[in-house]
This record gives sequence, structure tokens and C-alpha cells, in this order.
Amino acid sequence: MQPLLVFAAANGVTDSQTLANDYDMVQINFLPNVDNYQKSTRVTKYGALVIALTFISLVFMEIIKKQRVHIIQYVLIGFAMVLFYALLLAISEHIGFNMAYLIAAIATIVLISSFIKAITKDMKSALNFAAILTLFYTFIFVLLQLRDYSLIVGTVGLFIILAVLMRLSTKINWYQFEKQ
Repeated sequence: MQPLLVFAAANGVTDSQTLANDYDMVQINFLPNVDNYQKSTRVTKYGALVIALTFISLVFMEIIKKQRVHIIQYVLIGFAMVLFYALLLAISEHIGFNMAYLIAAIATIVLISSFIKAITKDMKSALNFAAILTLFYTFIFVLLQLRDYSLIVGTVGLFIILAVLMRLSTKINWYQFEKQ
């Protein structure tokens, strides 16, 4: 007897067809396909982070440029950022997720940076802010595309962003605000 048949016979299996089906089978499990709704849900999990980083960037711009931004303007920028996620979901129902992300991100970046230009009357500030938003949205998009390395890339990316913000904060005389 062959070793496989001996093992099968010892376990009460004598039918060679059953033996072939049980032992010759190869099972492949594919990763489940992620649909647009799941991708949109993953994006919204990063939403608080993007909104917080945007507001921190806006505060730094306000301090560096010595240009006040009213609380209502902060709220409007926050609404624009929240609308990004609604745009993403609505557009991704009709076209692919990646193209919808690109359209929603560009629309949001243009809207907010043009609003920054109207507030500050400075094109350089608007372009700098557009570059910052582009960096944030690109970072989140890259994290969404990574499956196995998203945690490490996200953590290292946040570490770098925090390091840049910390370095930038050393250039600001924070005690000047107590004198005013």
C-alpha cells in the first residue's frame, strides 16, 4: 500500500475517489475586492487627521504672515474639507474611486486656496497652502493604496510632519502674543 492510502485506511477512509478529493485539493484565498464605499470609509478614518493638520497649518500661516483669519473663515474651511468626503463618495459612485479622489481633492484644494487668497490678498500664501493641502491629500491617497505597509508608512509620515511642524514652531516668537 502507498503511504497515503495506509494513512487513509487507518483513518477509516477506503474510497480512493474521496481520498483524491480530500488530499489533492489546493485552496487559494484571494483578498476580498474593496469597493468604493469601503475605500471612502477608509478615507474618512483619516479625515480628522487631515482636518487637524490643515487647521494647524492655517494657524501657522496666520502667525507667520501676521494675517488674522476669523473664526467664521475657519468654520467655512472646515466645511469645505468635510465636503471633500461627500464629493468623493458621490463622484465615486459614477466613476472609479481613484479618479473620484483626484477630482474631489483638486476641487477642495482649489476652493480652499482661492479662499485663502481672498482672505490674505496674497497669491504666495494661497499657493503655499495649496501645496500643503496637496501634500496631505497625496499622503492619504498613498496610504490607501498600500495594503501591508500602510501602518509603517503612515506612522513615519506623521512623524516627519510632526518634526517639520516642531521645527517651524521654533521660528515663531510665541511670547509676542502675551505683549499684545
